[in-house]
Amino acid sequence: MNFVERLGLGLLHRMDPERAHGLSISALRFGLVPLPGPITSPVLATNLAGLMLPNPLGLAAGYDKNATAIAPLTRAGFGFVEVGAATPRPQPGNPQPRLFRLTEDRAVINRFGFNNDGAEVIGARLATRPQGPVPVGLNLGANKDSTDRAGDFARVLTLCGPHVDFATVNVSSPNTEKLRDLQGRAALSALLAGVMEARAGLPRRIPVFLKIAPDLNGEELAEIAEVALASGLDAIIATNTTLSREGLKSASRDQIGGLSGAPLFEKSTRVLAQLSKLTEGKLPLIGVGGISSAEEAWQKLLAGASALQLYSALVYNGMSLVTDVLRGLEDRARKAGLANVAAAVGTGRGAWL
Repeated sequence: MNFVERLGLGLLHRMDPERAHGLSISALRFGLVPLPGPITSPVLATNLAGLMLPNPLGLAAGYDKNATAIAPLTRAGFGFVEVGAATPRPQPGNPQPRLFRLTEDRAVINRFGFNNDGAEVIGARLATRPQGPVPVGLNLGANKDSTDRAGDFARVLTLCGPHVDFATVNVSSPNTEKLRDLQGRAALSALLAGVMEARAGLPRRIPVFLKIAPDLNGEELAEIAEVALASGLDAIIATNTTLSREGLKSASRDQIGGLSGAPLFEKSTRVLAQLSKLTEGKLPLIGVGGISSAEEAWQKLLAGASALQLYSALVYNGMSLVTDVLRGLEDRARKAGLANVAAAVGTGRGAWL
């Protein structure tokens, strides 16, 4: 992190977190953030469910909720970018304040509640996005007051699917009441059947991912793995934010919402390793949760992730973290004598079980 980036983060951290979030997106849109462009090499190039990625590190959903900064984000070094979540109808989300920095813990708590401009507006923005080597996907959500939440995911995919390279079914946000209930076997099977039917109606087939919670027990994870393998899903994202508050020190630790950042790393990586064992390499896994360094990214690969995502660490480390992590991954792969990071996937899973 250079002096200018450190100064910028310092100024943002003196503001309300949600206002700072909005200003960071504006800074990207107006070209005020130095961006490295796509980062790739033979060591980093990654095949994720048929998507050819310049590198395995993606931006997790939640940062660019309304798809307003896609062009700069695809030049920020990420190997893929996920925007959203989008719901069929626009909704304001939960009352403010709903975003909290936990600086002592290098963490964030949010209870946004799927605030977004709605699938039609977001779809129109996606339709005009610049094409390039960095795949762009959309996180699919459900309206808070919907009478058919399972159907909401299919509706968003039908509207926006023609304009994205992948889509993620998000049944793991803790900020929409009873949404996580859709992770159960029967509910998830029915939901995914509707999503796959919607995908079949798209002009081209796109990969569909499932994002799960880190707060699932072994039996629940086994059910999800079984349903995922039977449903035609292309990958699982492990994991979303947690409801746990174990070991936190910051003043905002008891705020309601999902916790992300450094405290999530161990919990999410153990879930990742369990899923890797349960799916036996038959389904790619995307590791997300607590990554703030190359070593943590490397550990996610060893635990079974074929690709990675981060978001909360940018709050504390800035966009230069992307380059730092990728160069560190490249260095670790070369020191291990590996021609490509894919050769490391799952080789250290046992340490996380």
